[in-house]
Amino acid sequence: MENNLGRRGFLRLSGTAALTASLGSALTACGSADKKSSSAKPGRTVRLGFIALTDCAPLVMAEELGYFAERDLNVELIKQASWPATRDNLLNGQIDAAHALFSLPLSVATKIAGKGSTDLKIAMVLNNNGQAITLKKDFADAGYADLKAAKALLEKKSPTLAMTFPGGTHDTWLRYWLKATKADSSKVKIVPIPPPQMVANMKVGNMDGYCVGEPWNAVAVKQDIGFTHITTQDIWQHHPEKALVAGAKFAAEKKDVLADVMGAVLKACKWLDDLDNRAKAATTIGAPQYVKAPAKEIEGRLLGSYELGADLGNKKFSGDQMMFFRDGQTCAPRRGHAIWFMSQYQRFGLLKEAPPYTKIADEIILRDLYEEVAAKEGIDVPADDMSPFHVKLDGTMFDPKKPQEEAKRP
Repeated sequence: MENNLGRRGFLRLSGTAALTASLGSALTACGSADKKSSSAKPGRTVRLGFIALTDCAPLVMAEELGYFAERDLNVELIKQASWPATRDNLLNGQIDAAHALFSLPLSVATKIAGKGSTDLKIAMVLNNNGQAITLKKDFADAGYADLKAAKALLEKKSPTLAMTFPGGTHDTWLRYWLKATKADSSKVKIVPIPPPQMVANMKVGNMDGYCVGEPWNAVAVKQDIGFTHITTQDIWQHHPEKALVAGAKFAAEKKDVLADVMGAVLKACKWLDDLDNRAKAATTIGAPQYVKAPAKEIEGRLLGSYELGADLGNKKFSGDQMMFFRDGQTCAPRRGHAIWFMSQYQRFGLLKEAPPYTKIADEIILRDLYEEVAAKEGIDVPADDMSPFHVKLDGTMFDPKKPQEEAKRP
């Protein structure tokens, strides 16, 4: 399985992605990035990064509903160009914390997409579920979640598929699905593309499919250039997706401020899980300064109603569409989940040797801080930090205490 940029320049996008990764901090520092800030006490200013995806909603709604201001926080919401830019801006202190892929800090720590730093800390999980794999209409015979049909098409067409960050959640879902199809991986090329630019690249034929968050799967269906082949809740129901990731210096030196940010975001997550609020959320986050997408193309999937495209009809999810709180089940960061992602890195061949699973998880997951904040907010913390769990797509059970069993699995 190749993992390179290849083919036709991707609207110059792969080059653009690399450029934004290197210039991301400069853009933010000079004020070029989109910002939204509240007014509150000076000295408690927090710079929060986000990517134009539906699941940036906890940060956006915490700002728009006044939850940050309630805690005397002056928050600047700063739109990031790509996940590499988010990584770099966190590491160099241009932003304090961010809406980020749950596994982004793990990819950096294991040197898949970084230099081995454990300075990116997972403070809490922002959402479960709600991502998908979109394929071009040429692959319509693969239907919905038909792994055998997908295998045949993958081997026949030798496609180029995109994800958003090496070792990120979207990369993991894509590779996990490919493993489940049992397709010859040498037939597939995998490339990184920033989320908001997926649709444009597939429209001009630069790739055959991608894994990304909403609304960019719904947009492909609406524009009739692709269809939803499988959602990530079909892969692992209630998987961790995005996290509030903080820079180590901010987490250590302004722990009280980070705790207040988490409290406000937890309140927003709870608000978002009231389905009656999701229409308002869709309208709010669809604004140009945030996701810049039509509210209708955000709202449907937030409510669990999926138009699949390619004459596949509609699919309804109830309770396992994108979820933000789930009575506190969503938001607790689990070391066992971090270990699962790292075991997949080895299983996929991204790592040649086993990483120090427990050491990395212990250093990156701010479990103690989350428990302190949750207690203060009156939120129960599930006692399953290192408990085995089920992965739906292939029916496996993962035991965080035995990661090598998963890493060695075909």
